[in-house]
Amino acid sequence: MVGRELVALLERRRFPAGELRPFSSGRARFSVRFRGRDIPAPAADARSLASCDLVFLVSSEAVARRYAPSLARRGVWVIDDSSEFRLDPGVPLVVPEVNASALSRERRLIAGPNCTMTGLAVAGWPLHRAARATRARIASYQAVSGAGRAALAEFFGQSRGLAGRLDFARDGRAPLMPGPRHAALPRAIAGNVFPQVGRFDAAGHSGEENKVAAELRKVWDAPGLRVSVTAVRVPVVRGHALAAWLSFARPMTPARARSLLAKAPGLELSREGDYPTPLDTAGREPVRVGRLRPGADPRELALWVVSDNLLKGAALNSVQIAELLLRRNWLGPR
Repeated sequence: MVGRELVALLERRRFPAGELRPFSSGRARFSVRFRGRDIPAPAADARSLASCDLVFLVSSEAVARRYAPSLARRGVWVIDDSSEFRLDPGVPLVVPEVNASALSRERRLIAGPNCTMTGLAVAGWPLHRAARATRARIASYQAVSGAGRAALAEFFGQSRGLAGRLDFARDGRAPLMPGPRHAALPRAIAGNVFPQVGRFDAAGHSGEENKVAAELRKVWDAPGLRVSVTAVRVPVVRGHALAAWLSFARPMTPARARSLLAKAPGLELSREGDYPTPLDTAGREPVRVGRLRPGADPRELALWVVSDNLLKGAALNSVQIAELLLRRNWLGPR
């Protein structure tokens, strides 16, 4: 799904690719539509990838491990969307609106961020820069598409089955319904929510919760930031939402926050009394923010953040990184 979005963005934003070469990292064989042509996607191999100037890796951690380091050593720019290298101290983890300065001409492997963390990284950055965030408490509401195509197919299948069972008994009580089968997700998602995105560690934190905390610290260059996260999967097709409470070293009023966010790149601020939702954010590029309000003390601010997990959370962020390389004249034929 991210790969399709990425190719569409390259065409829509008129990225000056001399030649697009799609590859398949699995068994499937397919074609990619680009600039009016159907381009076959053969199986990926190191030699073919090494002939490119820029490689977008939109695949698994295993594929990233196999190709990314060797390609970068050979001078190929690699933008990897997997989690494999995000926390590697030698690999920049880049959200262009936040830390474009982390890019270096010498470090040709670049990691893209976790799609859940990205929205808060962009929305909270102007506030952190102005008043230094000391703590972030986050509850995420994550779309099924973030778990991949199999999870999305499972959701649609469960939803059809659920619709046929929503009959109420004569006394007004809902009958007990057996949960639909699930395999791609840890629980049935149609008509349901569950607080698990990834496996739990020994302390009870899910993989997603650990990623959000560690990656936010790295992107903001705030190793002392205290982060608490509960990651929740919700029955939404596309668009991750976050409820966040940020505490600051200095006071941060909603009025000042609105002033800062209204001028920030990559953000769309809702008018007072309004707020974004995943449904009206799907397919839109900006990170959207609303419901700014005081927290529990004068140095805490509450906000609501929504972003398209397939766009700014993945494909768009990667294309923006490539555009930065172009503007710096770092990207071109070798």
